[in-house]
Amino acid sequence: MMTTRIHDMPVYAARTDEVEAPLYNLWRRARLHLNLPLRIELQGLKNMVLIIESDSWVVVDERQFDLPVLAWLDFQDAGRTTLHTPVSCTMNYYHYMASHVREKALSRMQEALEARLGVGPETDGI
Repeated sequence: MMTTRIHDMPVYAARTDEVEAPLYNLWRRARLHLNLPLRIELQGLKNMVLIIESDSWVVVDERQFDLPVLAWLDFQDAGRTTLHTPVSCTMNYYHYMASHVREKALSRMQEALEARLGVGPETDGI
C-alpha cells in the first residue's frame, strides 16, 4: 500500500517510461528481503529523498513535508516471463524540473539497494 501522498497531488505531466531489468529485479529482491518503505538520500540533490515502496518509487522534497517531485508507478510486470527485459511503468512529474532528478535517483537507488542486499553490479541485480 502506497504511503506517500502521490494520489492526492496534481500531476504536472505523466509519461510512459521503461525501467532497466537489473534495477527492476533488484527492487523485486528488496521487496522480499527489506522492510519497506525505505528512504534513500539523494546526495547532490538538496533535500530530495527517494522513497522505495512495495508498489512505487517516489522522489520527495523533505523540506516540503515529503511533497512528491517524481514518481514511478503502475509497473507493467504481469505475465513477465524474462528477467532481462525492461519493464514499462508510468512516471508522474509533480514539478516542472522533475526530469533533472530522474537519472541521479535511479543511480542512487541501485547503489543503495545493492549495498543493503549485499549484491554488486556484477550480479546484474538478479
